Parts: sequence; C-alpha cells; structure tokens
Amino acid sequence: MEINEIRVGIADLKAAQPPAKIVTIGLGSCVGIALFDRVNNVGGLAHIMLPDSTQFTNKTNPAKFPDLAIPLLLQEMIKLGANKSFMFAKIGGGASMFNFSDSNLTMDIGNRNVKSVKEILLEMSIPLRGEDTGGNKGRTMILDVATGKSYIKTIDQGIKEI
Repeated sequence: MEINEIRVGIADLKAAQPPAKIVTIGLGSCVGIALFDRVNNVGGLAHIMLPDSTQFTNKTNPAKFPDLAIPLLLQEMIKLGANKSFMFAKIGGGASMFNFSDSNLTMDIGNRNVKSVKEILLEMSIPLRGEDTGGNKGRTMILDVATGKSYIKTIDQGIKEI
C-alpha cells in the first residue's frame, strides 16, 4: 500500500487532497462514487451498499445509502476547500452478483443502487462524467486526487480509466 493511499471500506467514505489516491475494493452490487472538484483539487470517494435509506429505520451508518452518503461526502470535501460548483462524479460497481431464477428487479440491488446514485447526483446538480457499472464482476475503484482521474480495476480487464 502506498503511503498516500487512503482506503475506503464498505459503507464508508473519505475525502482528501493531493497527492492522495483514494481506493475502495469489493464493489459487487455496491457502488463507488468518486467526486472531484477540478478547481480546488479536492476528491472524495464513497462506497454505498443499499439504494435508499427511507426503507430502513436503522440509519446509524449514513455511508450505506446514496441519499445520505453523497451529501455527507460533499460536506467532508467542502471542509477541505471544495466548491460544489466545480464538481463532477464518476461511478463504478452495481453488478448483479447473484443469478436468481426469476429476474425480478426488486432483487437486483446492483441495478437499483446505480439508478439511485444517478438520481441523487442529478438532484444535487453534480454532473456524471463517467461510469463502469453493471455486469456481473467485482471491481476496485481508485480516485487519483492529484489528477482527478478515476480508474476501475477488474480481474479480467486490468485497470482502465473511466
């Protein structure tokens, strides 16, 4: 692990300034959300698990849900000098990791997570500039805060920029 590498766990989020790289592993049906302020060089990464906090009474960890995690990540970035006006997002994950005999959408958490993340970004007027979502493979997501570039790493395809 590099000295300037910051790890984001499942249902977790972190914000940082250069030269940090923020990394989250194990994105299956979960979605990684990278936010970057291109003017002030502040980045953040969240690893959400479930599409909507309103379905749950226990919300002790807001980073589990995009409707709570994205505003919280924005707050953390603003503390480091970010400005929402200069931000864009990139997302990765949202895979269908399990094959169910009935392809009922309610079971497809990955798809629902991606849809929910996109809705929240739209509501918050944060443009989505890239994504690597869907499919049935796990991913690692990396945000290089020095450049604002986001990368996805998979077993079969190696590392690619999104």
